[in-house]
Amino acid sequence: MSSTSGAALAAPTYARMMARRIVCLILGACVLTVCVVIDILTGPAFLGFADVVEALVFPGRVDPTTEVIVWSIRMPMTLMALLVGTALAVAGVAMQTILDNPLASPYTLGFSAAAGFGASVAILTGATLPLVPWLTIPAAAFVSAAAASALVYGFARTRGMSKEVMVLAGIATLFLFQSLQSLVQYLAAPEVLQAIIFWLFGSLLKASWANLSITGSIVVLCIAALIPDLWRLTALRMGDDRAAAIGVDVRRLRIKIFALVALLTAGAVAFVGTIGFVGLVAPHIARMLVGEDQRILMPMAAMTGAFVMTGASILSKLISPGTIVPISIVTAVIGVPFLFLLILRGRRGNW
Repeated sequence: MSSTSGAALAAPTYARMMARRIVCLILGACVLTVCVVIDILTGPAFLGFADVVEALVFPGRVDPTTEVIVWSIRMPMTLMALLVGTALAVAGVAMQTILDNPLASPYTLGFSAAAGFGASVAILTGATLPLVPWLTIPAAAFVSAAAASALVYGFARTRGMSKEVMVLAGIATLFLFQSLQSLVQYLAAPEVLQAIIFWLFGSLLKASWANLSITGSIVVLCIAALIPDLWRLTALRMGDDRAAAIGVDVRRLRIKIFALVALLTAGAVAFVGTIGFVGLVAPHIARMLVGEDQRILMPMAAMTGAFVMTGASILSKLISPGTIVPISIVTAVIGVPFLFLLILRGRRGNW
């Protein structure tokens, strides 16, 4: 069979595959939209369906209490869930790709633990920023996560930014900052310890329009910086040597993606606390649905991560009516079964 005939036969197959992936993206967007609406409709205030809809469409016609609940509490929480889920899932895809490791994620490589340590120190010391005291804990979490990424980068750079060294350095960083977290908790007074644990649990209740703008800016800028490298990330899945053979600067790509992942993680967890499993599970679910082409995988993973977070947000309000369960507990509860399912469905030699 000639190469021309082979290409002619492959074209329809590729077109069908891309059509199926695009359908998956459209269906994913529809499911996510439904979850967003349900998340806004639910909450401990027990508002009626009609009241919430009226507050969304005609905010001036409802009573001030309903307007505040919908626009100042529920809407920021839902939008923050979308942003955090997107950031962690995109970071997870990028991490798993550059490290060629299915267990890589911002949580398993220590960035989230470092953010928790920074926040714990800020709570323990009671320090506040002079002009923006509400930014003290998020800023401490952000700086600590950045320090962890710099630590991993420093170790990896001494060995040529190899994926093996980056994974080992990340695991060591995870244990280091988890130990430091434990030390801070040991030194804290009971009331301070309670505040530290509440932050570490993770909660969307900390969301506001002010910190939404900060997190949203970080997520948008990082994703925009990732887009030009999507084809390079796809090539990297074939292996370092093959990627280098078609012109990919593997070492430079790893440095850039690593920096963006660190920034995404820090921006995601700085305001809502430590969130686990989303950055690990969402990329695998998306990969099962649309494959390895990063042009499709990245947006699918972003929607999957946002779906997991909004779904967890809904469950956190339904588990105990009248209260909101910390969202990291819910993501762990729903994330573990997903992870077991992925393990059972995995094939030998494949992720």
